[in-house]
Amino acid sequence: MDPPYAPLSESCAKALGDKVYEKRKLASQEIEKMVTEFNNKNNSVQIRKLIDVLSTDYATSRDANRRKGALIGLAATGLGLGKDSDKYVNELVTPILTCLNDPDLRVRYFACESLYNVVKVARSAIIPFFPELFAALSRLVTDSDQTVKDGSELLDRLLKDIVTESSQTFNLEAFIPLLREHIYVKDAFARQYVISWISILNAVPDINMVNYLTEILDGLFVMLEDNTPEIQRMCENAISQFLKSIRNDSSSVRMEDTINTLITHAQSPNELIKSTAINWIREFVQIFGTSVLPYASGIFTAILPCLEYNLESKRSIKESAVSVNNTMMLLVSTKELKTQTGDKIDLSSIMDVLSQYLTHNSMHTKIAVLKWIHHLFTNFPNEMSQHASNLNNNLLSTLADNSDEVVLQSLSVLAEIVNSQDNRENDFKKTHYRKFLLSLLNLFSEEKLILENRASLIIRKLCVLLNAEYIYRTFAEIIADEVPNLKFASTVVRLLNIILLTSTELFELRTSLRSISNEKSADLFQCLYKSWAHCPVSTLSLCLLAQSYQHVSRLVTLFADVEITLELLTELDKLVQLIESPIFGPLRLTLVSKANNCADAQYLAHALFGILMLLPQTEAFDTLRNRLQCVPNYWGHDPIDERNSLEYKSGIDFDALEQHFIKLQKAHREQRIVHRKRSIITPESN
Repeated sequence: MDPPYAPLSESCAKALGDKVYEKRKLASQEIEKMVTEFNNKNNSVQIRKLIDVLSTDYATSRDANRRKGALIGLAATGLGLGKDSDKYVNELVTPILTCLNDPDLRVRYFACESLYNVVKVARSAIIPFFPELFAALSRLVTDSDQTVKDGSELLDRLLKDIVTESSQTFNLEAFIPLLREHIYVKDAFARQYVISWISILNAVPDINMVNYLTEILDGLFVMLEDNTPEIQRMCENAISQFLKSIRNDSSSVRMEDTINTLITHAQSPNELIKSTAINWIREFVQIFGTSVLPYASGIFTAILPCLEYNLESKRSIKESAVSVNNTMMLLVSTKELKTQTGDKIDLSSIMDVLSQYLTHNSMHTKIAVLKWIHHLFTNFPNEMSQHASNLNNNLLSTLADNSDEVVLQSLSVLAEIVNSQDNRENDFKKTHYRKFLLSLLNLFSEEKLILENRASLIIRKLCVLLNAEYIYRTFAEIIADEVPNLKFASTVVRLLNIILLTSTELFELRTSLRSISNEKSADLFQCLYKSWAHCPVSTLSLCLLAQSYQHVSRLVTLFADVEITLELLTELDKLVQLIESPIFGPLRLTLVSKANNCADAQYLAHALFGILMLLPQTEAFDTLRNRLQCVPNYWGHDPIDERNSLEYKSGIDFDALEQHFIKLQKAHREQRIVHRKRSIITPESN
């Protein structure tokens, strides 16, 4: 009958479970010799019987020393088998793997040592057990005992060498789920372990890790947040290597999943994560071109807030974001791809994002948003038309922004929308002009600060971007038809008038109004007059500009019935200053002109003398008086022929305009009386 532990001798079996390491080592040497002899004789029965004894009677024993004996015995068996150990790799590895979880730290250490020896001789035969080995080692690298950690690191390095040299047989698809499972670990040692494996596999030429990038990229970005500098360095290197691989060959990238991961992490509060993600997005936009356009809304969500960064520490983030923004804009405007590009862009989702960032705190972000909206309307006017109505209110609100640049950019967008709508509909009545300008007037009415601080800039800019004549004509029509608040109407007219008389942007319009003998100019003059009549001095200015001097001389006499307020005197003072300005150079020359049989000159002189009589004896009075003293005194010698005046040649019914002026001024006077009564009855609180 065989001994209880056959084929082990009784002495060997006893020594193998001894508490003294040296005795166990001697027993293992005997086992190695025994296995070598069995293997030379192809006696696999005895070999398997020996392994079974070690696995069953020793490896699962409650006695820690016997478990240690099993481990050293299994290692000796592997060494004895040498290159033939691949035939018994399952029987050898399984009990050792169990001991890697042993509660006794020495057993865990010896398990590492034993497995190292088995793996060293089995080499590629160990590959089928790689998932179990990887999972076990991921626990051992976090072991509380340093000797166990050291043992696991030796085994890990050996495994990496074997996997690298056996890359063609390595089952990467089976390994990736395991890697994904462990990539979100929190322990620093476990993170180092996972990153090291990713780096090793990515460095193997025969393994294309980019195929599985979406499985692990999110976890790598999460690990970038680790406070350990070494982990950050390893993680950055691994991510950089992936990006380098993509630059060399981008065909394996799963675009949608990858870029969505990047967009998510580009919004991280962690600067390193944000910087890395946006840098990747920049590379993707350059590498994949128009293929990234379906993800434009997400990219905008990631980069637009970064445009405000001014701190030195965030400069690289801002530079990357600016680069992405500029490249995306070029992609959208590429002529060769415009048809194809239009199909790729989800304008609705893009406009949702852009509208959201219109209210951002950053000036740079808002300007970028406005430039994008303008760019999209320029390139896709038909597709963008459905977004116009929703945009108008948001764009109007930006006109209150503290930045002039934001206001000007917003006006460019509004002008582009109006132009695209009217051109698209071929609407010669310019209904969109009216709708837009009505909204603008309502904004001025509701927001006093915008009216005081921004209105002049807004109107001047619009006159450049749109048709100045249409702007003024439409404003005049709205004021005449749809502004019941007479005081507000007067304020707006005063503003429009000063812009008309002083702004370089309105040169062409002023030139047109000086030629009222032309039917079109005469029509424009009458349109403006009906609203300008809200403000007496503005009406005088308009008529002086249009060289309607006979009518001006009649209007001045009507000032006897107009309440002479401080406000009106201030306006007259400004008018005198304007008369002395280059804009009214032709007017001053009229005073010494004999054209039209001196008719215009005489009417003008009469009007200016009337204004002089309205002024108190201030500096403006002296200025105008000195000017009039230079006028020749030969007027009045010959009777005036009205038919020689420019006013008569215009064909305008000035009598009707005069009655309109009187009617409006009466309405203003009545409204002031009502307002004064109300202020007495319900005085304003201090």
